[in-house]
Amino acid sequence: MALGVLTTIFFMWGFLTCLNDILIPHLKSIFQLNYAQAILVQFTFFGAYFLMALPSGKLVAALGYKKGIVAGLAIAGIGALGFWPAAALHSYNAFLAALFVLATGITVLQVAANPYVALLGPERTSSSRLTLAQALNSLGTTLAPLFGGLLILSNVVKSPDELAKLAPAQQLIYQTQQAHAVQMPYVGLAVVLFLLAVFVWLFRLPALEETTEKPGTAKHTLMEALRHRHVLFGVLGIFFYVGAEVSIGSFLVNYLAMPEIGHMTEQQATHYVSLYWGGAMVGRFIGSVLMAKILPRTLLSIFAAVNSLLVLTTMLTSGDMAVYSIVAIGLFNSIMFPTIFALGIERLGTLTSKASSLLIMAIVGGALIPYVQGVFADHIGLQHAFFLPLLCYLYILFYGVSGSKVRTVK
Repeated sequence: MALGVLTTIFFMWGFLTCLNDILIPHLKSIFQLNYAQAILVQFTFFGAYFLMALPSGKLVAALGYKKGIVAGLAIAGIGALGFWPAAALHSYNAFLAALFVLATGITVLQVAANPYVALLGPERTSSSRLTLAQALNSLGTTLAPLFGGLLILSNVVKSPDELAKLAPAQQLIYQTQQAHAVQMPYVGLAVVLFLLAVFVWLFRLPALEETTEKPGTAKHTLMEALRHRHVLFGVLGIFFYVGAEVSIGSFLVNYLAMPEIGHMTEQQATHYVSLYWGGAMVGRFIGSVLMAKILPRTLLSIFAAVNSLLVLTTMLTSGDMAVYSIVAIGLFNSIMFPTIFALGIERLGTLTSKASSLLIMAIVGGALIPYVQGVFADHIGLQHAFFLPLLCYLYILFYGVSGSKVRTVK
């Protein structure tokens, strides 16, 4: 029962994270933003992981796992509720502020829920519990684009010239409609988050107090963990992986809408975004079976090599080939995060918690790399800007082949 409650939470944060991929093209059109400005959505969202990971750890240490999860849900609910005034004010900065609060709540959930699921039962089955929870997370990322496409991208967005031709009263009606397209979905999500917080508070989850980290008891520093070669390279691996995954997902709608690529409407493109994230869910189950026969670092190397070729293919082709090659990347993304994470904390003993904190902070790659790709997209075109994810996957290939090998620190 407790695991069932936790998997619901994994689903919710996957759903909320992937909904950004739909929010980006909507806000880009509404506020007439360039790619670099629009990708500030991901910069703000994933930047919260870097800024709030350590404070979230201290909060969970002070409250315990159960209360930490409740706090994370409540904070995320407040952030989602912030979309109502942001849309009413028609302010891009207000949207970013609400997103930061929402992402802070999800950061608290990441810090509390991941170890809680691992500890919620025998150690020998902790991996299977995390795999199940991550599968529900992937289900959330698969459904979010369909939900967002139906409710957020269903309205036709007018260009500045078209808007200028409207009478003031019609402009007001138009802006109200566009605001309403974002307000209602996020207010609905806020209600769900608050109800989940109440449910978790009332549900008798095991406290696991004996495994809860107590404030002020840390004996190691972050730098001690970074002295281990596989930890340092693992932190960079998470940084580049999340950056590549988020970059592709963030630009997918705009990329597929390009005449020479998919020549489809933004709403039609959301179905392919769903396939991109759904591939990660399918690949996670396939990967768990393959890992029984193939070493994790070997499988990571193979998947990274395949993704490098797929990115190169979408950059050099057009039409269906470019569409299918970029969507297929999701399938081979599947095992990367959990595998890099597991290899990054391998054989660390009492330094494991410090390395874990560093790896969670490295999720900030989802903030920085998409922004840099957005800058390149504005200057050299979106298709050519995918050279950045290509470099990321080549690094992950290096990590699987060499960087993940554990060497003794002298």
